[in-house]
Amino acid sequence: MLDFINRIGEQLQHPLPGEEAQYRMATAFRYKRAPAPPTAMDAGVLALFYPKEGDWHIVLIERASRYENDQHKGQISFPGGRYEDTDSSLEFTAVRESEEEIGINRNEITVLGKLTELYIPVSNFLVHPYVAYAERRPDFQPQPSEVAAILEVPFEHFYQKKNVRKMDMTVRGDLLLREVPYFDIRGKVLWGATAMMISELLAVVTE
Repeated sequence: MLDFINRIGEQLQHPLPGEEAQYRMATAFRYKRAPAPPTAMDAGVLALFYPKEGDWHIVLIERASRYENDQHKGQISFPGGRYEDTDSSLEFTAVRESEEEIGINRNEITVLGKLTELYIPVSNFLVHPYVAYAERRPDFQPQPSEVAAILEVPFEHFYQKKNVRKMDMTVRGDLLLREVPYFDIRGKVLWGATAMMISELLAVVTE
């Protein structure tokens, strides 16, 4: 099984598919947006592979929040969060936040590399996605204040065309987005920035 992981690690050392791959799962208003402003806040997230039932899975979370106006509450995303001044690097941020949110042991994971960063205008975050793996399934312990649910998804799920869909979506109260691409995760909608990161990860694996 490690052949798959080794291939990802090798591919991440080459030029990345970048925005072209990300935009395959982007809403129309995301195309050709300006780069992140100097005021953007850095964040790190982790795409963590691990073996389960004979297949490589990745872990996603359904976000909870104690803040009423949190723009990302209820969304499906990778574990991760904001860079802190005490963090040694953004890779450290991604691992630290994942450890806090879902209870992984940082000593049991190996970081393979980094995907293309992605700016999220609604929250003013410049997100840096890292890819890692664990040799065994972690004993997940969700942090209730941050994580409403943990989703364990076979990576093969994202290859299947039946799980890639489009829908009209209303966000921020009254903004209607047409034909929004998303991954169906057992009835839950995975869209936006995380879907774009997964799209690039799929390209890394298959192209």
